[in-house]
Amino acid sequence: MDKIKVLVVDDSVVIRRLVTDLLRADPGIEVVGTAVNGRAAVEKVQALAPDLVTMDIEMPEVDGIEAVRRIRATGSRIPIIMFSTLTERGAVATLDALAAGASDYVAKPANVGSVTRSMDQVRDALIPRIRSLVPRLGHPAPLPGAGATTATVTVTATPTVQLRDPRPAPPGGHELLVIGSSTGGPEALGTLLGALPVLPVPVAIVQHMPPVFTQQLAARLDRRVAARVVEAEQGQPLLPGSVYIAPGDRHLLVARSGRGLVARLSQDPPENYCRPAVDVLFRSAVEAVGGAVLAAVLTGMGQDGRRGAQVVVDAGGSVVVQDRATSVVWGMPGAVAQAGLAEQVLALPEIATELVQRLGATRCAVAAGAR
Repeated sequence: MDKIKVLVVDDSVVIRRLVTDLLRADPGIEVVGTAVNGRAAVEKVQALAPDLVTMDIEMPEVDGIEAVRRIRATGSRIPIIMFSTLTERGAVATLDALAAGASDYVAKPANVGSVTRSMDQVRDALIPRIRSLVPRLGHPAPLPGAGATTATVTVTATPTVQLRDPRPAPPGGHELLVIGSSTGGPEALGTLLGALPVLPVPVAIVQHMPPVFTQQLAARLDRRVAARVVEAEQGQPLLPGSVYIAPGDRHLLVARSGRGLVARLSQDPPENYCRPAVDVLFRSAVEAVGGAVLAAVLTGMGQDGRRGAQVVVDAGGSVVVQDRATSVVWGMPGAVAQAGLAEQVLALPEIATELVQRLGATRCAVAAGAR
């Protein structure tokens, strides 16, 4: 079985050693080289032909964001995982890196107390992402946060997908659009929302991200798309024409009150190793509007959204998912599609058109950033 070849890029010798040691401990991964800055990283990508790069953001000479741009400028589609800090500055830089073409990110350990705990934290976040971004036939891709004894999802070469017959819109029309995404989601959401008009229903989104990151994501999308985009707040009315992003480390639920739909935030235990979780949002949407919910599952690792999609379908709602070709990782949408819960499996650019048709919106945004 071929090993996944990884290039580790970081100006800190401590982080380079930590990442290199934990990756070499995995029998399916080989560290083929290291680099101390972005300039050296670009050169070593060409010389060593790794399968994946882990990339620090702040480095001398050429930082990680510029290195991503230079690698992408060569035409390379190699997966790149950024190492980020859980700060506002780190969140902004990470989103910049994702916009430049990075595939995903993991947080650097902070205030964890010991080297062992640091390594455990990085390993649990990094190795599942590596295996998902570089699928090898027969390599199991652990779910996020999974340990050695938990369930795995095995990447298959020819997934079986059976589509459901499309359902007509409910008699009163759809009342709510809910969207779930993870790996690759920030850029997918920008593309999707940027192609949509101001919709006649509220839009609630779970994107797997930590606190601060979701706030920065909402602000960035708000500047880029036609609709108003905000990070959801407790008790906030969910209004047509607005988009609400689940805050990091909080489940987002939709509830019905005397004044209409409102947001509820919860710190109930994670589901699918995630908080916020897509399943929680989808279930709550059905509790609030029944079958008048339209759901979309975009690129992401793991299976979050599959059980929630089942609840949507059982209630009479509809589910569409992003296709494999345009997904960074076809985990979440693939799980829904392979369970026979999707009415359509669409390329990302086609999803906006389909949502507009289903929701009865009459105009599309001319370009991302139109308002």
